[in-house]
Amino acid sequence: MRILLTGAAGFLGSHLCDRLLAEGHQVVGLDNFITGSPANIAQLAGNEKFTFIKQDVSEYISVSGKLDAVLHFASPASPNPDSPYGYSNLPIQTMKAGALGTHNCLGVCRALGARFLLASTSEIYGDPLEHPQTEKYWGHVDPIGPRSMYDEAKRFAEAMTMAYRLAHNVDTRIARIFNTYGPRMRLDDGRVVPNLLQQALRGEPLTVYGDGTQTRSFCYVEDLVDGIYRLLLSEEHLPVNLGNPLETSILEFARIINYLTGNTAGMDFRPDKRYGNDPQRRCPDITRARTLLGWEPKVSLEDGLIRTLAYFKEKMGML
Repeated sequence: MRILLTGAAGFLGSHLCDRLLAEGHQVVGLDNFITGSPANIAQLAGNEKFTFIKQDVSEYISVSGKLDAVLHFASPASPNPDSPYGYSNLPIQTMKAGALGTHNCLGVCRALGARFLLASTSEIYGDPLEHPQTEKYWGHVDPIGPRSMYDEAKRFAEAMTMAYRLAHNVDTRIARIFNTYGPRMRLDDGRVVPNLLQQALRGEPLTVYGDGTQTRSFCYVEDLVDGIYRLLLSEEHLPVNLGNPLETSILEFARIINYLTGNTAGMDFRPDKRYGNDPQRRCPDITRARTLLGWEPKVSLEDGLIRTLAYFKEKMGML
């Protein structure tokens, strides 16, 4: 296939580029580098099956030649307000990527007869009242809160995707992606994985907010990309959760990181610092992914962290 991938220089997008090219497809990458990095796709320089367009996805998209699929992964994704890459510091860009960007990508698919895959998110469930979250759950989201620019952009994107399927018969897929980690995460991203890994590697106490009982479900990027690829090739048009159903408390996550790094500095407990409707528990029900795609995560949390630590050591100049 010949595939247009927006957000190609981002954390997920760059790994997806690698997988698609490894499967023998041609990839047209599109990114404006607001949160992505040229370093993430540097390994693709000289690959005759990869071409790149530097562009904002919210602008009109024109690609010459045929396209078989469009994968829309362009969007700021960090909820951390202290990070310059956090979506609260890029609110308009985030809304435009979810609204105008999705509309533009669907327009390309309609014009060229291409399949569309939307990178949606577990954030559409908000601070969930259902646990674990199934695809039938409608969510508990504040439409005007400090996280709303991301949550509502993705919810709109899903609605737009279904509208194009119903009105124009565009062949669509929706992936609801849960917490993912691995190499190529930004060190200054501000989220829990890069923050704790860097603290541990510097021999500092790991910052834990509240009592650390809040949970996340961490999926290694290689597993996540495999799920996305399987969904792309499937015939399923309704949303599918992709994430690791192994729920881990932040306190236990911090203990694992200290163990793997040999960090003896312990923990630094601080007052709870919830941002907006930051969920206390987050865990996917992946029954549909298992049944429809034959997919589930394979990389253990410890193995994934070991691989990620190697990347962080290199970027921090420790290798």
